[in-house]
Amino acid sequence: MSDWLISLEGTASGERLAMVLALVAAVLHAVFGALQKGRHDPWLTRGAIDLSYGLMAAPLALLVVPWPEPHMWPIFAGAFVIHTAYKMFQAMAYTRGAYTVVYPVVRGTGPLFTVIGAWLIFGELFTPTQWLGVGVLLAGIFGLAVYNLVHVTLERETLNMALALAVLTGLFVALYTTYDAFGIRATADPFTFLAWFFMIDGVVMPVVAGLRWRAMAHRPPIAPLMRRGVVGGLVAFASFGAVMLATRLDKVGEAAVLRETSTVFAALIGWLVLKETVGPRRIALMALIAFGAVIVEWGS
Repeated sequence: MSDWLISLEGTASGERLAMVLALVAAVLHAVFGALQKGRHDPWLTRGAIDLSYGLMAAPLALLVVPWPEPHMWPIFAGAFVIHTAYKMFQAMAYTRGAYTVVYPVVRGTGPLFTVIGAWLIFGELFTPTQWLGVGVLLAGIFGLAVYNLVHVTLERETLNMALALAVLTGLFVALYTTYDAFGIRATADPFTFLAWFFMIDGVVMPVVAGLRWRAMAHRPPIAPLMRRGVVGGLVAFASFGAVMLATRLDKVGEAAVLRETSTVFAALIGWLVLKETVGPRRIALMALIAFGAVIVEWGS
Protein backbone atom coordinates (compact mmCIF):
# COMPACT_ATOMS: atom_id res chain seq x y z
CA MET A 1 0.00 0.00 0.00
CA SER A 2 2.89 2.35 0.72
CA ASP A 3 4.25 1.93 -2.81
CA TRP A 4 0.82 2.64 -4.29
CA LEU A 5 0.39 5.75 -2.17
CA ILE A 6 3.87 7.05 -2.99
CA SER A 7 3.20 6.49 -6.71
CA LEU A 8 0.30 8.96 -6.50
CA GLU A 9 2.41 11.85 -5.21
CA GLY A 10 2.29 14.82 -7.57
CA THR A 11 -0.40 13.28 -9.81
CA ALA A 12 -4.01 14.28 -10.51
CA SER A 13 -5.17 11.08 -8.81
CA GLY A 14 -3.10 11.96 -5.77
CA GLU A 15 -4.65 15.43 -5.68
CA ARG A 16 -8.16 13.97 -5.73
CA LEU A 17 -7.30 11.43 -3.05
CA ALA A 18 -5.80 14.21 -0.90
CA MET A 19 -9.07 16.16 -1.18
CA VAL A 20 -11.10 13.13 -0.08
CA LEU A 21 -8.72 12.41 2.81
CA ALA A 22 -8.89 16.03 4.01
CA LEU A 23 -12.70 15.99 4.00
CA VAL A 24 -12.79 12.65 5.82
CA ALA A 25 -10.43 14.17 8.36
CA ALA A 26 -12.80 17.13 8.75
CA VAL A 27 -15.77 14.94 9.64
CA LEU A 28 -13.79 12.75 12.00
CA HIS A 29 -12.01 15.68 13.66
CA ALA A 30 -15.38 17.17 14.61
CA VAL A 31 -16.33 13.83 16.15
CA PHE A 32 -12.98 13.73 17.92
CA GLY A 33 -13.50 17.21 19.40
CA ALA A 34 -16.99 16.33 20.57
CA LEU A 35 -15.69 13.20 22.30
CA GLN A 36 -13.35 15.41 24.33
CA LYS A 37 -16.07 17.91 25.21
CA GLY A 38 -18.72 15.34 26.07
CA ARG A 39 -19.98 14.46 29.56
CA HIS A 40 -16.53 13.43 30.85
CA ASP A 41 -13.75 15.77 31.99
CA PRO A 42 -11.76 16.73 28.84
CA TRP A 43 -8.45 15.86 30.50
CA LEU A 44 -9.63 12.36 31.41
CA THR A 45 -11.14 11.77 27.99
CA ARG A 46 -7.97 12.86 26.24
CA GLY A 47 -5.91 10.59 28.47
CA ALA A 48 -8.12 7.61 27.65
CA ILE A 49 -7.95 8.38 23.92
CA ASP A 50 -4.17 8.77 23.87
CA LEU A 51 -3.66 5.58 25.89
CA SER A 52 -5.86 3.71 23.41
CA TYR A 53 -4.21 4.87 20.22
CA GLY A 54 -0.73 4.56 21.73
CA LEU A 55 -1.37 0.91 22.56
CA MET A 56 -2.97 0.31 19.16
CA ALA A 57 0.00 1.82 17.34
CA ALA A 58 2.73 0.03 19.31
CA PRO A 59 2.56 -3.37 17.57
CA LEU A 60 2.35 -1.67 14.18
CA ALA A 61 5.38 0.49 14.91
CA LEU A 62 7.49 -2.27 16.43
CA LEU A 63 6.50 -5.23 14.26
CA VAL A 64 4.88 -4.16 10.99
CA VAL A 65 6.19 -0.96 9.40
CA PRO A 66 9.84 -0.40 8.41
CA TRP A 67 12.06 0.97 11.19
CA PRO A 68 12.51 4.79 11.11
CA GLU A 69 15.63 6.20 9.50
CA PRO A 70 18.14 7.75 11.98
CA HIS A 71 17.27 11.31 10.93
CA MET A 72 13.64 10.74 11.97
CA TRP A 73 14.29 10.59 15.73
CA PRO A 74 14.77 14.38 16.18
CA ILE A 75 11.66 14.90 14.03
CA PHE A 76 9.64 12.61 16.29
CA ALA A 77 10.96 14.50 19.32
CA GLY A 78 9.77 17.80 17.85
CA ALA A 79 6.35 16.36 17.02
CA PHE A 80 6.04 15.04 20.58
CA VAL A 81 6.68 18.49 22.08
CA ILE A 82 4.36 20.35 19.68
CA HIS A 83 1.45 17.93 20.02
CA THR A 84 1.76 17.76 23.81
CA ALA A 85 1.55 21.56 24.06
CA TYR A 86 -1.41 21.57 21.66
CA LYS A 87 -3.31 19.01 23.73
CA MET A 88 -2.64 20.85 26.98
CA PHE A 89 -3.97 24.15 25.62
CA GLN A 90 -6.94 22.46 23.99
CA ALA A 91 -7.98 20.68 27.18
CA MET A 92 -7.68 23.94 29.14
CA ALA A 93 -9.86 25.72 26.56
CA TYR A 94 -12.51 22.99 26.56
CA THR A 95 -12.60 23.03 30.37
CA ARG A 96 -13.41 26.77 30.39
CA GLY A 97 -15.67 27.35 27.38
CA ALA A 98 -18.66 26.01 25.44
CA TYR A 99 -17.70 23.60 22.67
CA THR A 100 -19.47 25.55 19.90
CA VAL A 101 -17.59 28.72 20.89
CA VAL A 102 -14.14 27.25 21.50
CA TYR A 103 -13.99 24.84 18.56
CA PRO A 104 -14.57 27.40 15.74
CA VAL A 105 -11.92 29.73 17.18
CA VAL A 106 -9.39 26.90 17.41
CA ARG A 107 -10.09 25.74 13.88
CA GLY A 108 -10.38 29.26 12.43
CA THR A 109 -6.99 30.38 13.69
CA GLY A 110 -5.21 27.35 12.25
CA PRO A 111 -5.67 27.45 8.46
CA LEU A 112 -4.46 31.01 7.86
CA PHE A 113 -1.19 30.41 9.71
CA THR A 114 -0.84 26.97 8.09
CA VAL A 115 -1.11 28.49 4.62
CA ILE A 116 1.58 31.03 5.55
CA GLY A 117 3.76 28.29 7.05
CA ALA A 118 3.34 26.12 3.94
CA TRP A 119 4.50 29.07 1.83
CA LEU A 120 7.56 29.69 4.02
CA ILE A 121 8.61 26.04 4.41
CA PHE A 122 7.37 24.27 1.27
CA GLY A 123 7.17 27.17 -1.17
CA GLU A 124 3.45 26.63 -1.76
CA LEU A 125 1.55 29.49 -3.39
CA PHE A 126 -2.20 30.13 -3.36
CA THR A 127 -3.92 31.75 -6.34
CA PRO A 128 -5.98 34.95 -5.79
CA THR A 129 -9.13 32.83 -6.09
CA GLN A 130 -7.90 30.48 -3.39
CA TRP A 131 -7.10 33.42 -1.09
CA LEU A 132 -10.68 34.59 -1.66
CA GLY A 133 -11.85 31.14 -0.58
CA VAL A 134 -9.68 31.30 2.55
CA GLY A 135 -11.23 34.67 3.38
CA VAL A 136 -14.77 33.37 2.89
CA LEU A 137 -14.05 30.28 5.01
CA LEU A 138 -12.48 32.32 7.83
CA ALA A 139 -15.37 34.81 7.74
CA GLY A 140 -17.76 31.92 8.26
CA ILE A 141 -15.70 30.31 11.02
CA PHE A 142 -15.13 33.48 13.02
CA GLY A 143 -18.70 34.64 12.35
CA LEU A 144 -19.88 31.38 13.86
CA ALA A 145 -17.63 31.90 16.86
CA VAL A 146 -18.91 35.46 17.41
CA TYR A 147 -22.52 34.36 17.07
CA ASN A 148 -21.99 31.57 19.58
CA LEU A 149 -20.16 33.96 21.90
CA VAL A 150 -23.10 36.38 21.92
CA HIS A 151 -25.70 33.71 22.56
CA VAL A 152 -23.93 31.26 24.84
CA THR A 153 -25.21 31.18 28.40
CA LEU A 154 -22.88 28.57 29.89
CA GLU A 155 -19.46 29.23 31.44
CA ARG A 156 -19.62 33.01 30.83
CA GLU A 157 -17.28 33.75 33.73
CA THR A 158 -14.43 31.79 32.15
CA LEU A 159 -15.21 32.52 28.51
CA ASN A 160 -12.57 35.21 27.94
CA MET A 161 -9.83 32.87 29.11
CA ALA A 162 -11.34 30.06 27.01
CA LEU A 163 -11.17 32.27 23.90
CA ALA A 164 -7.55 33.26 24.56
CA LEU A 165 -6.63 29.60 25.01
CA ALA A 166 -8.56 28.73 21.85
CA VAL A 167 -6.50 31.22 19.81
CA LEU A 168 -3.28 29.82 21.29
CA THR A 169 -4.46 26.29 20.51
CA GLY A 170 -5.19 27.37 16.93
CA LEU A 171 -1.62 28.58 16.55
CA PHE A 172 -0.41 25.16 17.64
CA VAL A 173 -2.80 23.56 15.14
CA ALA A 174 -1.00 25.49 12.40
CA LEU A 175 2.37 24.51 13.86
CA TYR A 176 1.63 20.80 14.11
CA THR A 177 -0.04 20.67 10.68
CA THR A 178 3.02 22.15 9.00
CA TYR A 179 5.49 20.19 11.10
CA ASP A 180 3.68 16.87 10.59
CA ALA A 181 3.69 17.48 6.82
CA PHE A 182 7.45 17.98 7.02
CA GLY A 183 7.79 14.79 9.09
CA ILE A 184 5.69 12.52 6.90
CA ARG A 185 7.58 13.75 3.83
CA ALA A 186 10.96 13.13 5.48
CA THR A 187 10.60 9.35 5.68
CA ALA A 188 10.54 6.85 2.84
CA ASP A 189 7.42 5.07 4.14
CA PRO A 190 4.57 7.37 5.30
CA PHE A 191 3.09 4.61 7.46
CA THR A 192 6.33 4.43 9.44
CA PHE A 193 5.78 8.04 10.45
CA LEU A 194 2.13 7.45 11.33
CA ALA A 195 2.71 4.34 13.45
CA TRP A 196 5.64 5.78 15.39
CA PHE A 197 3.95 9.16 15.78
CA PHE A 198 0.85 7.67 17.39
CA MET A 199 2.86 5.39 19.68
CA ILE A 200 5.07 8.23 20.92
CA ASP A 201 2.22 10.73 21.08
CA GLY A 202 0.19 8.49 23.38
CA VAL A 203 2.65 8.68 26.30
CA VAL A 204 2.00 11.93 28.21
CA MET A 205 -1.73 12.51 28.48
CA PRO A 206 -2.56 9.16 30.14
CA VAL A 207 -0.17 10.12 32.96
CA VAL A 208 -1.71 13.60 33.27
CA ALA A 209 -5.21 12.13 33.24
CA GLY A 210 -4.30 9.51 35.83
CA LEU A 211 -2.96 12.14 38.23
CA ARG A 212 -6.04 14.28 37.71
CA TRP A 213 -8.36 11.30 38.29
CA ARG A 214 -6.57 10.40 41.55
CA ALA A 215 -6.95 13.98 42.83
CA MET A 216 -10.72 14.09 42.21
CA ALA A 217 -13.08 13.96 45.16
CA HIS A 218 -15.65 12.11 43.05
CA ARG A 219 -13.81 9.86 40.65
CA PRO A 220 -15.74 8.80 37.54
CA PRO A 221 -15.79 5.08 36.74
CA ILE A 222 -12.97 3.89 34.50
CA ALA A 223 -14.96 1.61 32.17
CA PRO A 224 -17.05 4.34 30.42
CA LEU A 225 -13.93 6.47 30.03
CA MET A 226 -12.01 3.65 28.41
CA ARG A 227 -14.90 2.83 26.07
CA ARG A 228 -14.84 6.44 24.92
CA GLY A 229 -11.05 6.23 24.72
CA VAL A 230 -11.10 3.25 22.39
CA VAL A 231 -13.64 4.92 20.09
CA GLY A 232 -11.66 8.17 20.21
CA GLY A 233 -8.42 6.32 19.49
CA LEU A 234 -9.86 4.79 16.33
CA VAL A 235 -11.27 8.17 15.26
CA ALA A 236 -7.90 9.82 15.92
CA PHE A 237 -6.09 7.24 13.78
CA ALA A 238 -8.41 7.91 10.87
CA SER A 239 -8.66 11.69 11.30
CA PHE A 240 -5.04 12.67 11.94
CA GLY A 241 -3.75 9.89 9.71
CA ALA A 242 -5.94 11.02 6.80
CA VAL A 243 -4.86 14.66 6.92
CA MET A 244 -1.17 13.71 7.28
CA LEU A 245 -1.39 11.49 4.22
CA ALA A 246 -3.18 14.29 2.38
CA THR A 247 -0.30 16.66 3.10
CA ARG A 248 2.14 14.13 1.63
CA LEU A 249 0.09 13.70 -1.54
CA ASP A 250 -0.74 17.34 -2.22
CA LYS A 251 -0.43 20.90 -0.91
CA VAL A 252 -0.30 21.32 2.86
CA GLY A 253 -2.28 24.56 2.75
CA GLU A 254 -5.15 23.10 0.74
CA ALA A 255 -5.45 20.09 3.04
CA ALA A 256 -5.47 22.38 6.09
CA VAL A 257 -8.22 24.59 4.67
CA LEU A 258 -10.42 21.67 3.62
CA ARG A 259 -10.04 20.08 7.05
CA GLU A 260 -11.45 23.20 8.67
CA THR A 261 -14.86 22.40 7.24
CA SER A 262 -14.87 20.32 10.43
CA THR A 263 -16.41 23.43 12.01
CA VAL A 264 -19.60 22.72 10.07
CA PHE A 265 -19.73 19.15 11.32
CA ALA A 266 -18.84 20.28 14.86
CA ALA A 267 -21.81 22.66 14.89
CA LEU A 268 -24.08 19.84 13.75
CA ILE A 269 -22.71 17.57 16.47
CA GLY A 270 -23.16 20.34 19.04
CA TRP A 271 -26.79 20.63 17.98
CA LEU A 272 -27.70 16.96 17.53
CA VAL A 273 -25.59 15.32 20.24
CA LEU A 274 -24.67 17.97 22.80
CA LYS A 275 -28.11 19.67 22.51
CA GLU A 276 -26.67 23.12 21.82
CA THR A 277 -28.95 25.53 19.96
CA VAL A 278 -28.61 25.95 16.16
CA GLY A 279 -30.63 28.55 14.24
CA PRO A 280 -30.87 29.89 10.67
CA ARG A 281 -27.98 32.36 11.16
CA ARG A 282 -25.63 29.60 12.24
CA ILE A 283 -26.76 27.45 9.32
CA ALA A 284 -25.97 30.32 6.95
CA LEU A 285 -22.50 30.73 8.51
CA MET A 286 -21.86 27.00 8.18
CA ALA A 287 -22.82 27.23 4.50
CA LEU A 288 -20.31 30.09 4.13
CA ILE A 289 -17.55 27.89 5.56
CA ALA A 290 -18.35 25.11 3.13
CA PHE A 291 -18.53 27.58 0.22
CA GLY A 292 -15.08 28.96 1.11
CA ALA A 293 -13.61 25.45 1.04
CA VAL A 294 -15.18 24.84 -2.37
CA ILE A 295 -13.61 28.05 -3.71
CA VAL A 296 -10.18 27.02 -2.42
CA GLU A 297 -10.39 23.65 -4.12
CA TRP A 298 -11.93 25.04 -7.33
CA GLY A 299 -9.36 27.83 -7.57
CA SER A 300 -6.32 25.54 -7.47
